[in-house]
Amino acid sequence: MEGISAFHFLRPLWLLLLPSLLLLDYLLRKNPSVDDAFTHIIEPHLIEHLRVPPPRQRVLSPDTVVLLLFVLITLILAGPSWRQQHSPLAEDSAPLVVILDVSDSMSEQDIEPSRGIRARQKVADLLDQISDKHVALIVFAGSAHTVIPLTNDHDIVRNYLAAIEENIVPRAGKFPEYALPSVDRLLLSARRSGSVLLVTDGLGAHSEALFSAWCQTSPHRLVVYGVGSENLKLTKTPLDRRALTSLASRCDATFIDDSVDTRDVAKITAALNAGFSIIDNEALPWFDNGYPLIFPALALALLWFRRGWTRVWGWVLLPLLLTVNDPLSAQPRPKESALAISDRTAEAPESSNVGEWALDGFMALWLTPDQYGRLLLELGFYDKAARTFWLPMWRATSHYYAQSFPQAASLYARKDSVVALFNAANAHAQSRDYIRALRDYNALLERQADFPGAKENRDRLKKIVDDINRLSASQQQEAGVSSEEIDEFDPQIGEGSEELTAEQTPRKQYSAEELLASPETAALWLRSVQQNGGRFLRTKFAIQLSERGVSE
Repeated sequence: MEGISAFHFLRPLWLLLLPSLLLLDYLLRKNPSVDDAFTHIIEPHLIEHLRVPPPRQRVLSPDTVVLLLFVLITLILAGPSWRQQHSPLAEDSAPLVVILDVSDSMSEQDIEPSRGIRARQKVADLLDQISDKHVALIVFAGSAHTVIPLTNDHDIVRNYLAAIEENIVPRAGKFPEYALPSVDRLLLSARRSGSVLLVTDGLGAHSEALFSAWCQTSPHRLVVYGVGSENLKLTKTPLDRRALTSLASRCDATFIDDSVDTRDVAKITAALNAGFSIIDNEALPWFDNGYPLIFPALALALLWFRRGWTRVWGWVLLPLLLTVNDPLSAQPRPKESALAISDRTAEAPESSNVGEWALDGFMALWLTPDQYGRLLLELGFYDKAARTFWLPMWRATSHYYAQSFPQAASLYARKDSVVALFNAANAHAQSRDYIRALRDYNALLERQADFPGAKENRDRLKKIVDDINRLSASQQQEAGVSSEEIDEFDPQIGEGSEELTAEQTPRKQYSAEELLASPETAALWLRSVQQNGGRFLRTKFAIQLSERGVSE
């Protein structure tokens, strides 16, 4: 029923051709007049008995074949369709919330290097196996805290994992049930069922009962991962396997032991909810189901080679089959108007515009815009080549040769490479934007100190800027003359001179963009930033504990 409701024609206007074809067939096979040469020689009452009766009309005849062929050709041209192409993309849309134990017992070293480090390493390995999943992280001890909400950026999760350590939670204890409200809040935003991975070496006194009650009302799947050893010779706080397996049994969950290899990670991956969903896209093309009709049409056309079946006029339909559809390609075919580049100027006569338009249209039949632009670039038509190229770097090169240096610098900045950065610096220097050119040369030399020509150009440009600064410093500003404000996007040929005054200069507040624009200021500022995320999390958890208690 879905196929019937979705049935439509991709090119329905071709259906208007069918009445015209049927009318053409009727006119061509209309019976001629019974009058012939014998009508005037033989008496009418005698000729009726001398005529041979016409043969009986057969079902399979040239006329019937032509009618069927008309119908098939019309359907092929109209393009019947009732199903859309499937998207090749899919994502694992079932979210995952990791509840990580950071209590005192996780610092036990019965497994190398410690329970906590092993647990965080396993979670990091798990992230490599579930690259499509949205993952959230919650830590607990005597209280539970959300480290990061659901995100598909696993690099952020790894950064926070590296900052987590035991006793990072300000309240001592082992109460994983405090994380359940956070789990419900995080998975509620996902609007679908997900998975919960509990990573711990034991439970609290009431954890099993509270988790069991939560599992009975929650649609989410629980996976319990036990970390540690039960050997009392190795640790004072052994792994509470019995409590964890009992919890897994009551919640219909999966219990997995840790291992030194990646078998435990593979088991966790298999136990998590696999919620692969197709990434739907309404813009996906529809299947053209008219193509299979070409084969019966060709089979009927083969009958035309038989004696007496030939319809010579029918071959006029052959060009119609060649206009059914353009072949599918990975990129849409550009319009011919986009390939016909016009270079109209006020001085050029009208005849040259027509000739140029004709030349562009002719070249568009044989060359792509980039190929045509390369030809124009080699011939020296730089402005037109810049308008013809599609690739930004070739457009930038054309602008550079055309001495449109600001446009070239802007296009070179669209690619992150040392060659593009060198070209952008050269373009800034050619447009007398010396300050931006120096900035680009310095950035280039930081990335590749031995780039050919970069250091020489930078030193030469630095000498020019120093000369301009000395000239500016030697000139005294006339009283009563106000200096014009320079826009930040205008070319800057020098840094200007500094004027010493006895007045106290007001403190200027710099924005983040201004700080990061200067490498020296940015380095000084970054040295004052806390690089240890653990201290930030400790402060955050302490504030949360004082504001909302042990749980959300």
